[in-house]
Amino acid sequence: MTLALPPGFRFSAATSAFQIEGSRDVDGRGRSIWDDFLEAPGAIVDGSTADPACDSYRHPESDVALAAGLGLDRYRFSIQWARIQPEGRGRGNLVALDHYSRVVDLLLDAGVTPFPTLYHWEMPVAVEADEGWLNRDTAARFAEYAALVVEHLGDRVSHWYTLNEPAMTTLQGYATGALAPGRQLLFGALPTVHHQLLAHAAAFEALRAGGAQQIGLVNNHTWVLPLHDTDADRAAAHMYDMIHNRVFSEPAARRRVPRPREPGAAADARTGR
Repeated sequence: MTLALPPGFRFSAATSAFQIEGSRDVDGRGRSIWDDFLEAPGAIVDGSTADPACDSYRHPESDVALAAGLGLDRYRFSIQWARIQPEGRGRGNLVALDHYSRVVDLLLDAGVTPFPTLYHWEMPVAVEADEGWLNRDTAARFAEYAALVVEHLGDRVSHWYTLNEPAMTTLQGYATGALAPGRQLLFGALPTVHHQLLAHAAAFEALRAGGAQQIGLVNNHTWVLPLHDTDADRAAAHMYDMIHNRVFSEPAARRRVPRPREPGAAADARTGR
């Protein structure tokens, strides 16, 4: 069976480094918050770890060949901050930078456009030890990391993502503890929204200075409808939409902060806005 895609359609796929790379103790890689999270009792039901995962770190050639064999036009992959800066600051690990440079070259040789993601839910434990995304200074450290990566890859990569699904970092990483770093702060997690937005802006400037042409962040948007045409359901839909969808998208795309709807204000019955 042959499926014909419409003109202009870009067939793409995405992965995250920690989920596929394995090789957690090679080439000077530092410890990631997910290493600690995996070892927390009860965090992973069956005790699974990320070694060897898909063993992608050791087999970039065959992985890229698989991607090209699928007919992919674009491939989004993430870079492990803990590989580039094992202690979350300072000079970059050239062995790790060369590895990701090799991945980029393989993709380009195969006719696949690389879309690196700088942060897919993981950071060096040294950064989290300084309160991670709760600390405003993490934005500057993230920009330093971005500058190191774009300096090494920017001559061949023009499309970049800064953060993957930052709302999930806030909600599941810091509010409920379902994901690394496993903090359970509820509303105390709110500073991570502001600091991730600052990190996106700072990394944007670093990437742009390194020649990046298109820069964005990845949001997992959810279409939200009120269950019933009532004030309560419309308000709930509006709040969900603001927290999951607009709290990062509007500052990044429109340079404005989303505002809660005033009680009693008119709202679209379909969306609750």
